[in-house]
Amino acid sequence: MAKKARVIFHIDMNSFYASVEMTYNPKLKGKPIAIAGNPEERKGIIVTSSYEARAKGVKTTMSLWEAKKLCPELIVIRPNFPRYRDMSSKIFKMLAEITPMIEPVSIDEGYLDVTDHSAHPLELAKEIQKDLLNQLEIPCSIGIGPNKFLAKTASDMKKPLGITVLRIRDLPDKLWPLPIGKMYGIGEKTAEKLHKVNIKTIGSLAKADVYTVTQLLGINGERLINRANGIDPRVVDPDSINEFKSIGNSQTLPYDTTDEREIRYVLLQLATRVEERLKRRELKGKTVQLMIRYANRKTITRSRKLSIYIDDVEEIVTIIYDLLKEHWTLEPIRLLGITVQDLLEKQYVVKQLSLFTYEEEMRKTNMKKTIEELKKKFGKDTFVSLKKPEEENKNKLLRTSFQKDFLDDYRTKK
Repeated sequence: MAKKARVIFHIDMNSFYASVEMTYNPKLKGKPIAIAGNPEERKGIIVTSSYEARAKGVKTTMSLWEAKKLCPELIVIRPNFPRYRDMSSKIFKMLAEITPMIEPVSIDEGYLDVTDHSAHPLELAKEIQKDLLNQLEIPCSIGIGPNKFLAKTASDMKKPLGITVLRIRDLPDKLWPLPIGKMYGIGEKTAEKLHKVNIKTIGSLAKADVYTVTQLLGINGERLINRANGIDPRVVDPDSINEFKSIGNSQTLPYDTTDEREIRYVLLQLATRVEERLKRRELKGKTVQLMIRYANRKTITRSRKLSIYIDDVEEIVTIIYDLLKEHWTLEPIRLLGITVQDLLEKQYVVKQLSLFTYEEEMRKTNMKKTIEELKKKFGKDTFVSLKKPEEENKNKLLRTSFQKDFLDDYRTKK
């Protein structure tokens, strides 16, 4: 008996942040709105915008002043990430009722394997789209294909509220005529490299010589040729969100600064959030990385690999301060980031304690245990130190990283 062909959905929320804002404030519906970070404190950058704003030329990553020049009536809203995260959980909870074979890949998109679902794929897609719109007021586009690549490609073909089917037999007419830069997985630099060897359409990549493209792009070259031919063996993996390679946070400062006290404070805040996320996942890491983006947008990353696994804010921030001291050029800083890499679950971490470190480790462990017990008894803010007003304001800075570690909230959220 022939193997049943897979049926994969890629579900992509349309203008997600803007759509969420409209559900909280219906007066915004039908108006040109944009989500932009800290517009009052620096020249804001557009994070996303409604389709009414896009019709006027407003685009993601465009500067706020440029967007307002194109669309003077643009309504600008600060991002509310907790609100978006909460809506994302509701969406994936609904999708999980369709099938357990669901793989969230970001806050507003995910894959579903509906191969074994009893409903016809097209009717099922219409039902999902309708339910999300009626129950949560969130529009989405759905791509249907025999694998992840074709489903993802299909979902981008019609927005908003599109449903597109892309099968292998459709490739010559629907996919191959498109410019190579339109192919998912190919960025501007890769497209430029392919143009140099006269590969200008997805079809020309599909027919290209594997050796030539591999020489040009490395191992990714063969993978891209396969995908251009509709070949993608990746499965929908519900547990992929637990496979972390790194956990990090970055933060754009309200203004470019050379004030070391402020810089160290932001780094401490970032390290604290990274610690929280590591402990939530019961992970430890061996490499600590510092990212600095200067006022001129030049970005550097510097890291240190350790001999032991760590997850403690004190250990993380000590290394980060050392990296700052070693590598900061004293130029004004625009953005800072901290990432812990080479992760391993705590249960697999075996820490070799020498006779000289054992006593100190026990003291730290006992102290942390006592603190955690007191927090449970008196509340998590028991040990929050008093902050100056300007320090309180810093907590409101735009946090620019959205990692995967919240994407299984839908499994437990009521």
